[in-house]
Amino acid sequence: MKQQPEEIPDAVHELVIERVAAIDVAKASGKVCVRLARPGGQVGRLSRVWDVAATTRGVTELAEHLIGERIEKVTVESTSDYWRIWFYLLEAAGLAVQLVNARDVKNVPGRAKSDKLDAVWLAKLTEKGLLRASFVPPAPIRELRDYTRLRIDLTHDRSRHVQRLEKLLEDALIKLSAVASDIMGVSGRAMIEALIAGERDPRRLADLARGKMTAKRAALIEALTGRFDAHHAELARMLLDQIDALTGQIDTLTTRIETLIEAIPAAQGVDPDGATGPHAGTGPDAVVLPAVARLDEIPGIGPRAAQIILAEIGTDMSRFPTAGHLVSWAKLCPRTIQSGPVTRGGKTGKGNPYLKGALGDVARHSK
Repeated sequence: MKQQPEEIPDAVHELVIERVAAIDVAKASGKVCVRLARPGGQVGRLSRVWDVAATTRGVTELAEHLIGERIEKVTVESTSDYWRIWFYLLEAAGLAVQLVNARDVKNVPGRAKSDKLDAVWLAKLTEKGLLRASFVPPAPIRELRDYTRLRIDLTHDRSRHVQRLEKLLEDALIKLSAVASDIMGVSGRAMIEALIAGERDPRRLADLARGKMTAKRAALIEALTGRFDAHHAELARMLLDQIDALTGQIDTLTTRIETLIEAIPAAQGVDPDGATGPHAGTGPDAVVLPAVARLDEIPGIGPRAAQIILAEIGTDMSRFPTAGHLVSWAKLCPRTIQSGPVTRGGKTGKGNPYLKGALGDVARHSK
Protein backbone atom coordinates (compact mmCIF):
# COMPACT_ATOMS: atom_id res chain seq x y z
CA MET A 1 0.00 0.00 0.00
CA LYS A 2 1.25 3.47 -0.89
CA GLN A 3 -0.72 5.08 1.91
CA GLN A 4 -0.98 3.87 5.50
CA PRO A 5 -4.55 3.31 6.73
CA GLU A 6 -5.89 6.02 9.02
CA GLU A 7 -7.09 4.86 12.42
CA ILE A 8 -10.31 6.52 13.58
CA PRO A 9 -11.14 5.66 17.21
CA ASP A 10 -14.76 5.19 18.18
CA ALA A 11 -16.43 7.96 20.14
CA VAL A 12 -17.57 7.34 23.70
CA HIS A 13 -21.17 6.72 22.62
CA GLU A 14 -20.14 4.13 20.01
CA LEU A 15 -20.17 1.14 22.31
CA VAL A 16 -22.21 -2.03 22.01
CA ILE A 17 -24.71 -2.05 24.88
CA GLU A 18 -26.16 -5.33 26.12
CA ARG A 19 -29.49 -4.21 27.64
CA VAL A 20 -31.27 -1.26 26.01
CA ALA A 21 -34.70 0.28 25.58
CA ALA A 22 -36.11 2.73 23.06
CA ILE A 23 -39.35 4.71 22.91
CA ASP A 24 -41.10 5.88 19.76
CA VAL A 25 -42.99 8.87 21.15
CA ALA A 26 -46.51 10.02 20.28
CA LYS A 27 -48.87 12.47 21.98
CA ALA A 28 -50.99 10.07 24.04
CA SER A 29 -48.68 7.07 24.27
CA GLY A 30 -45.30 5.65 23.40
CA LYS A 31 -44.19 2.44 21.71
CA VAL A 32 -41.55 0.89 23.98
CA CYS A 33 -39.00 -1.65 22.75
CA VAL A 34 -36.61 -3.51 25.04
CA ARG A 35 -33.65 -5.38 23.45
CA LEU A 36 -32.04 -8.17 25.48
CA ALA A 37 -30.04 -11.31 24.95
CA ARG A 38 -32.14 -14.43 24.42
CA PRO A 39 -32.64 -16.46 27.62
CA GLY A 40 -30.96 -19.78 28.24
CA GLY A 41 -27.82 -18.97 26.27
CA GLN A 42 -29.65 -18.98 22.93
CA VAL A 43 -27.98 -17.24 20.02
CA GLY A 44 -29.30 -13.85 18.98
CA ARG A 45 -31.22 -10.99 20.49
CA LEU A 46 -34.82 -10.58 21.62
CA SER A 47 -37.09 -7.55 21.17
CA ARG A 48 -40.13 -6.94 23.36
CA VAL A 49 -42.53 -4.21 22.22
CA TRP A 50 -45.59 -2.79 23.98
CA ASP A 51 -47.56 0.45 24.39
CA VAL A 52 -47.28 2.72 27.43
CA ALA A 53 -49.63 5.62 28.15
CA ALA A 54 -47.92 9.02 28.16
CA THR A 55 -49.04 9.80 31.71
CA THR A 56 -47.05 10.30 34.89
CA ARG A 57 -48.32 7.02 36.30
CA GLY A 58 -47.68 5.07 33.10
CA VAL A 59 -44.13 6.39 32.61
CA THR A 60 -43.28 5.93 36.31
CA GLU A 61 -44.36 2.28 36.16
CA LEU A 62 -42.29 1.88 32.99
CA ALA A 63 -39.25 3.28 34.78
CA GLU A 64 -39.65 0.72 37.57
CA HIS A 65 -39.92 -2.06 34.98
CA LEU A 66 -36.81 -0.92 33.10
CA ILE A 67 -34.83 -0.71 36.32
CA GLY A 68 -35.93 -4.27 37.11
CA GLU A 69 -34.71 -5.35 33.67
CA ARG A 70 -31.32 -3.72 34.41
CA ILE A 71 -31.57 -1.53 31.30
CA GLU A 72 -28.31 0.30 30.70
CA LYS A 73 -29.47 2.91 28.17
CA VAL A 74 -32.86 4.32 27.17
CA THR A 75 -33.33 6.27 23.93
CA VAL A 76 -36.22 8.69 23.51
CA GLU A 77 -37.12 10.16 20.14
CA SER A 78 -37.55 13.96 20.24
CA THR A 79 -41.03 14.28 18.77
CA SER A 80 -42.44 17.80 19.30
CA ASP A 81 -42.64 18.43 23.08
CA TYR A 82 -44.10 14.97 23.73
CA TRP A 83 -40.68 13.59 24.69
CA ARG A 84 -40.48 15.66 27.86
CA ILE A 85 -42.62 13.48 30.13
CA TRP A 86 -40.62 10.40 29.08
CA PHE A 87 -37.20 12.00 29.46
CA TYR A 88 -37.86 13.85 32.71
CA LEU A 89 -39.48 10.96 34.59
CA LEU A 90 -37.07 8.27 33.38
CA GLU A 91 -34.13 10.53 34.19
CA ALA A 92 -35.55 11.25 37.66
CA ALA A 93 -35.82 7.49 38.25
CA GLY A 94 -32.06 7.17 37.75
CA LEU A 95 -32.02 5.63 34.27
CA ALA A 96 -29.42 6.67 31.68
CA VAL A 97 -31.63 8.43 29.12
CA GLN A 98 -30.60 9.99 25.83
CA LEU A 99 -32.68 12.16 23.54
CA VAL A 100 -32.12 11.80 19.80
CA ASN A 101 -33.30 13.86 16.85
CA ALA A 102 -36.02 12.07 14.87
CA ARG A 103 -34.34 13.17 11.63
CA ASP A 104 -31.18 11.25 12.56
CA VAL A 105 -32.88 7.92 13.29
CA LYS A 106 -34.95 7.34 10.16
CA ASN A 107 -35.27 3.72 9.10
CA VAL A 108 -33.65 2.43 5.93
CA PRO A 109 -35.69 3.53 2.86
CA GLY A 110 -37.83 0.84 1.26
CA ARG A 111 -38.68 -0.93 4.51
CA ALA A 112 -42.14 -1.07 6.08
CA LYS A 113 -43.09 1.87 8.32
CA SER A 114 -44.93 1.42 11.61
CA ASP A 115 -44.55 2.55 15.21
CA LYS A 116 -43.53 -0.97 16.24
CA LEU A 117 -40.81 -1.22 13.60
CA ASP A 118 -39.62 2.31 14.41
CA ALA A 119 -39.24 1.39 18.09
CA VAL A 120 -37.31 -1.79 17.22
CA TRP A 121 -35.06 0.12 14.82
CA LEU A 122 -34.39 2.77 17.46
CA ALA A 123 -33.46 0.07 19.98
CA LYS A 124 -31.10 -1.61 17.48
CA LEU A 125 -29.33 1.68 16.83
CA THR A 126 -29.04 2.21 20.58
CA GLU A 127 -27.47 -1.15 21.33
CA LYS A 128 -24.88 -0.68 18.58
CA GLY A 129 -23.89 2.80 19.75
CA LEU A 130 -24.87 4.48 16.49
CA LEU A 131 -26.73 7.40 18.06
CA ARG A 132 -25.46 10.73 19.29
CA ALA A 133 -27.54 12.19 22.07
CA SER A 134 -29.01 15.66 21.83
CA PHE A 135 -28.00 18.19 24.46
CA VAL A 136 -30.53 18.31 27.31
CA PRO A 137 -29.38 20.63 30.12
CA PRO A 138 -29.87 19.77 33.80
CA ALA A 139 -33.07 20.78 35.60
CA PRO A 140 -31.85 24.18 36.96
CA ILE A 141 -30.78 25.27 33.46
CA ARG A 142 -34.05 24.01 31.98
CA GLU A 143 -35.97 26.12 34.48
CA LEU A 144 -33.85 29.16 33.64
CA ARG A 145 -34.37 28.50 29.92
CA ASP A 146 -38.15 28.55 30.36
CA TYR A 147 -37.94 32.07 31.79
CA THR A 148 -35.49 33.46 29.22
CA ARG A 149 -37.41 32.01 26.29
CA LEU A 150 -40.71 33.41 27.54
CA ARG A 151 -39.04 36.80 27.98
CA ILE A 152 -37.83 36.68 24.37
CA ASP A 153 -41.32 35.75 23.15
CA LEU A 154 -42.97 38.52 25.16
CA THR A 155 -40.38 41.03 23.93
CA HIS A 156 -41.28 40.09 20.35
CA ASP A 157 -44.97 40.45 21.20
CA ARG A 158 -44.32 43.92 22.61
CA SER A 159 -42.43 44.91 19.45
CA ARG A 160 -45.41 43.79 17.35
CA HIS A 161 -47.76 45.92 19.44
CA VAL A 162 -45.47 48.93 18.97
CA GLN A 163 -45.57 48.29 15.22
CA ARG A 164 -49.37 48.15 15.34
CA LEU A 165 -49.40 51.47 17.18
CA GLU A 166 -47.15 52.99 14.51
CA LYS A 167 -49.50 51.75 11.79
CA LEU A 168 -52.44 53.26 13.67
CA LEU A 169 -50.69 56.63 13.79
CA GLU A 170 -49.99 56.37 10.07
CA ASP A 171 -53.69 55.73 9.49
CA ALA A 172 -54.38 58.93 11.44
CA LEU A 173 -51.84 60.77 9.19
CA ILE A 174 -49.55 61.27 12.20
CA LYS A 175 -45.92 60.82 10.98
CA LEU A 176 -44.31 60.72 14.42
CA SER A 177 -42.04 57.77 13.52
CA ALA A 178 -40.52 59.82 10.67
CA VAL A 179 -39.08 62.25 13.23
CA ALA A 180 -38.67 60.16 16.40
CA SER A 181 -36.60 56.99 16.10
CA ASP A 182 -38.51 55.51 19.06
CA ILE A 183 -42.16 56.45 19.33
CA MET A 184 -42.23 54.81 22.78
CA GLY A 185 -39.50 57.09 24.12
CA VAL A 186 -40.24 59.77 26.72
CA SER A 187 -41.20 62.39 24.13
CA GLY A 188 -43.12 60.07 21.82
CA ARG A 189 -45.07 58.50 24.68
CA ALA A 190 -46.04 61.94 26.04
CA MET A 191 -47.31 63.05 22.63
CA ILE A 192 -49.36 59.87 22.09
CA GLU A 193 -50.86 60.18 25.57
CA ALA A 194 -51.79 63.78 24.81
CA LEU A 195 -53.41 62.74 21.53
CA ILE A 196 -55.46 60.12 23.36
CA ALA A 197 -56.48 62.73 25.95
CA GLY A 198 -57.90 64.93 23.18
CA GLU A 199 -55.09 67.36 22.34
CA ARG A 200 -54.99 68.07 18.60
CA ASP A 201 -52.92 71.27 18.35
CA PRO A 202 -49.61 70.16 16.74
CA ARG A 203 -47.72 73.04 18.36
CA ARG A 204 -48.79 72.07 21.87
CA LEU A 205 -48.00 68.46 21.09
CA ALA A 206 -44.53 69.42 19.82
CA ASP A 207 -43.90 71.34 23.07
CA LEU A 208 -43.97 67.98 24.89
CA ALA A 209 -40.62 67.07 23.30
CA ARG A 210 -37.75 66.45 25.70
CA GLY A 211 -33.99 66.21 25.33
CA LYS A 212 -32.67 66.05 21.77
CA MET A 213 -36.21 66.04 20.40
CA THR A 214 -36.64 69.73 21.29
CA ALA A 215 -34.34 70.64 18.39
CA LYS A 216 -36.82 69.00 15.99
CA ARG A 217 -39.83 71.15 16.96
CA ALA A 218 -40.57 72.36 13.42
CA ALA A 219 -40.46 68.83 12.02
CA LEU A 220 -42.63 67.59 14.87
CA ILE A 221 -45.30 70.21 14.16
CA GLU A 222 -45.51 68.99 10.57
CA ALA A 223 -45.50 65.31 11.62
CA LEU A 224 -48.21 65.81 14.27
CA THR A 225 -50.61 67.54 11.89
CA GLY A 226 -53.11 64.86 10.96
CA ARG A 227 -56.60 63.44 11.47
CA PHE A 228 -56.37 61.67 14.80
CA ASP A 229 -59.98 61.07 15.91
CA ALA A 230 -61.83 59.32 18.73
CA HIS A 231 -61.59 55.82 17.28
CA HIS A 232 -57.81 56.21 16.88
CA ALA A 233 -57.64 57.32 20.52
CA GLU A 234 -59.58 54.28 21.73
CA LEU A 235 -57.42 51.84 19.79
CA ALA A 236 -54.18 53.59 20.80
CA ARG A 237 -55.20 53.34 24.46
CA MET A 238 -55.72 49.58 24.11
CA LEU A 239 -52.35 49.15 22.42
CA LEU A 240 -50.52 51.22 25.04
CA ASP A 241 -52.14 49.20 27.83
CA GLN A 242 -51.00 45.99 26.14
CA ILE A 243 -47.48 47.36 25.76
CA ASP A 244 -47.37 48.42 29.43
CA ALA A 245 -48.67 45.03 30.59
CA LEU A 246 -46.03 43.20 28.54
CA THR A 247 -43.32 45.53 29.86
CA GLY A 248 -44.34 44.68 33.43
CA GLN A 249 -44.23 40.95 32.69
CA ILE A 250 -40.83 41.27 31.02
CA ASP A 251 -39.46 43.14 34.04
CA THR A 252 -40.82 40.43 36.36
CA LEU A 253 -39.17 37.72 34.26
CA THR A 254 -35.86 39.60 34.27
CA THR A 255 -35.88 39.78 38.08
CA ARG A 256 -36.64 36.08 38.32
CA ILE A 257 -33.92 35.21 35.79
CA GLU A 258 -31.32 37.10 37.80
CA THR A 259 -32.37 35.25 40.97
CA LEU A 260 -32.18 31.85 39.26
CA ILE A 261 -28.71 32.51 37.84
CA GLU A 262 -27.43 33.66 41.23
CA ALA A 263 -28.62 30.35 42.72
CA ILE A 264 -26.61 28.21 40.25
CA PRO A 265 -23.25 27.36 41.94
CA ALA A 266 -21.29 27.17 38.68
CA ALA A 267 -22.48 30.67 37.71
CA GLN A 268 -21.40 32.29 40.97
CA GLY A 269 -18.26 34.33 41.51
CA VAL A 270 -15.50 34.00 44.10
CA ASP A 271 -14.46 36.65 46.64
CA PRO A 272 -10.79 37.32 47.65
CA ASP A 273 -11.24 35.15 50.75
CA GLY A 274 -12.38 32.22 48.62
CA ALA A 275 -16.02 32.56 49.59
CA THR A 276 -18.65 31.93 46.96
CA GLY A 277 -22.40 32.36 46.86
CA PRO A 278 -25.22 34.31 45.20
CA HIS A 279 -23.53 37.69 45.64
CA ALA A 280 -19.87 36.65 45.54
CA GLY A 281 -17.44 37.97 42.95
CA THR A 282 -19.12 41.36 42.54
CA GLY A 283 -16.51 43.45 44.39
CA PRO A 284 -13.49 45.18 42.82
CA ASP A 285 -11.07 42.56 44.21
CA ALA A 286 -13.08 39.51 43.10
CA VAL A 287 -11.03 36.43 42.23
CA VAL A 288 -13.66 35.10 39.82
CA LEU A 289 -16.50 37.14 38.37
CA PRO A 290 -20.02 35.68 38.14
CA ALA A 291 -20.73 33.93 34.83
CA VAL A 292 -22.93 36.75 33.49
CA ALA A 293 -20.25 39.34 34.27
CA ARG A 294 -17.58 37.20 32.58
CA LEU A 295 -19.66 36.93 29.40
CA ASP A 296 -20.47 40.63 29.62
CA GLU A 297 -16.76 41.39 29.19
CA ILE A 298 -16.90 40.02 25.62
CA PRO A 299 -17.46 42.83 23.08
CA GLY A 300 -21.07 42.89 21.92
CA ILE A 301 -22.44 40.74 24.76
CA GLY A 302 -24.58 42.53 27.31
CA PRO A 303 -26.16 41.18 30.51
CA ARG A 304 -29.35 40.07 28.74
CA ALA A 305 -27.52 38.23 25.96
CA ALA A 306 -25.28 36.62 28.60
CA GLN A 307 -28.35 35.33 30.43
CA ILE A 308 -29.71 33.80 27.21
CA ILE A 309 -26.38 32.13 26.41
CA LEU A 310 -26.20 30.59 29.89
CA ALA A 311 -29.79 29.36 29.62
CA GLU A 312 -29.22 27.76 26.21
CA ILE A 313 -25.82 26.08 26.63
CA GLY A 314 -25.56 25.81 30.42
CA THR A 315 -22.42 26.13 32.50
CA ASP A 316 -20.83 22.72 31.81
CA MET A 317 -18.65 23.22 28.73
CA SER A 318 -17.33 19.64 28.90
CA ARG A 319 -20.32 18.70 26.72
CA PHE A 320 -18.58 20.55 23.89
CA PRO A 321 -14.99 19.24 23.53
CA THR A 322 -13.92 22.19 21.37
CA ALA A 323 -15.26 25.57 20.28
CA GLY A 324 -15.92 23.98 16.90
CA HIS A 325 -18.29 21.45 18.49
CA LEU A 326 -20.28 24.26 20.11
CA VAL A 327 -20.45 26.26 16.88
CA SER A 328 -21.57 23.15 14.99
CA TRP A 329 -24.21 22.32 17.61
CA ALA A 330 -25.56 25.87 17.40
CA LYS A 331 -25.81 25.47 13.59
CA LEU A 332 -23.67 28.55 13.01
CA CYS A 333 -21.29 26.95 10.51
CA PRO A 334 -22.06 24.99 7.33
CA ARG A 335 -21.40 21.26 7.44
CA THR A 336 -18.69 19.85 5.20
CA ILE A 337 -19.74 17.59 2.31
CA GLN A 338 -16.83 15.72 0.73
CA SER A 339 -17.10 13.26 -2.15
CA GLY A 340 -13.94 12.22 -4.00
CA PRO A 341 -11.88 15.30 -4.85
CA VAL A 342 -14.83 17.67 -4.35
CA THR A 343 -15.40 19.34 -0.99
CA ARG A 344 -18.19 21.83 -0.50
CA GLY A 345 -20.10 23.45 2.32
CA GLY A 346 -23.65 22.45 3.11
CA LYS A 347 -26.40 24.36 4.85
CA THR A 348 -26.04 25.49 8.44
CA GLY A 349 -29.45 24.17 9.48
CA LYS A 350 -32.15 25.81 11.59
CA GLY A 351 -30.59 25.18 14.97
CA ASN A 352 -31.74 26.85 18.17
CA PRO A 353 -33.65 30.06 17.26
CA TYR A 354 -33.23 31.59 20.71
CA LEU A 355 -29.45 31.10 20.82
CA LYS A 356 -28.97 32.06 17.17
CA GLY A 357 -31.07 35.17 17.70
CA ALA A 358 -29.03 36.23 20.72
CA LEU A 359 -25.70 35.60 18.97
CA GLY A 360 -26.97 37.44 15.89
CA ASP A 361 -27.71 40.49 18.04
CA VAL A 362 -24.25 40.19 19.59
CA ALA A 363 -22.63 40.12 16.14
CA ARG A 364 -24.53 43.23 15.07
CA HIS A 365 -23.71 45.18 18.23
CA SER A 366 -20.01 44.24 18.17
CA LYS A 367 -19.44 45.83 14.75
